Amino acid sequence: MSTDTPDISVIIVSFNTCDLLLECLQTLQTQAGGIRYETIVIDNASQDGSADMVEREFPDVQLIRSTENLGFAAANNLGFAQARGHYVVLLNSDAFLKPQALSKALAYMQAGPKNPKIGVGGARLVGPDGTWQPSARMFPNLLNNFITLSGLAAKYPHSRFFGRVDRTWADPDQAAIVDWVPGAFSIMPRHVLEEVGYFDEQFFLYYEEVDLCKRIQAKGYNICYWPDVVVVHLGGESSKTLKELKIYSTGKQISLWQMRSALLFYRKHYGALSAWLWMQMENLWLMLRALKNGWSKQADKQQKAAYSKTMRRLLRQAWHDTQGGRISPPRPW
Repeated sequence: MSTDTPDISVIIVSFNTCDLLLECLQTLQTQAGGIRYETIVIDNASQDGSADMVEREFPDVQLIRSTENLGFAAANNLGFAQARGHYVVLLNSDAFLKPQALSKALAYMQAGPKNPKIGVGGARLVGPDGTWQPSARMFPNLLNNFITLSGLAAKYPHSRFFGRVDRTWADPDQAAIVDWVPGAFSIMPRHVLEEVGYFDEQFFLYYEEVDLCKRIQAKGYNICYWPDVVVVHLGGESSKTLKELKIYSTGKQISLWQMRSALLFYRKHYGALSAWLWMQMENLWLMLRALKNGWSKQADKQQKAAYSKTMRRLLRQAWHDTQGGRISPPRPW
């Protein structure tokens, strides 16, 4: 193994996260130890000085400035193309490595002769207060969507069947082979990435790591969850502060992105009928929820009804925008 070749290429996509990115990079420097690594930051046309901060504070970081917001998939692909490491690490700008996280992940990957079929490794994601976040998940499909929508997953989290989507039934302290791991932190051999292909750029945001894990698994590789590789992730914590009923323009945009990506994913992996059935299932649930809450004169119930009606409109727009999951709208979404 050439001493000129880093063990790991850490790829971070940033979009208006200057302060978080600074902390992310500082934590990476502190926790990397003696690992030979390179860092590639792709800035998605941030307006908060993120790119200038990286250039000023971290001269050894390879900075790629995009003139437009490419989204998560396409921006990471720019980093993949420049990566020289034997392994590629995806790290969110709002994710911070805990002690030995990187060295443990690398050690698992380098145990190649013992487990040559590791395609992707994922971490135990926790919030700043140590609360668990879904870190090892099952692929989306119509059954899993119904279990989630119906509330059965939340009602019976310890059931192996109803808790299957986020594996809430499983002991989080036990390593496991799973369907997919979140992109907040993941590590993969560069040769696997080259063999399977980069992120599918039709996904602007959401489902891109699910799609990649599905393709990697289809090639016969395992997707692994390692509980002793711990990463603090603010994404899950931030979402808890959002009030579901306050339908901000950014909230509607994010919901629209999720719906578009879901339709693209279902159409790609399960076919046109599954995409249509997913849309009908979501629409029916939202319609029933709007009807249920619309009869009440309570203010909170009326807000819930209004929320459901807004989501139905967004669902119809997502179906139209993607032509039923057949095409991806032009970037940026």
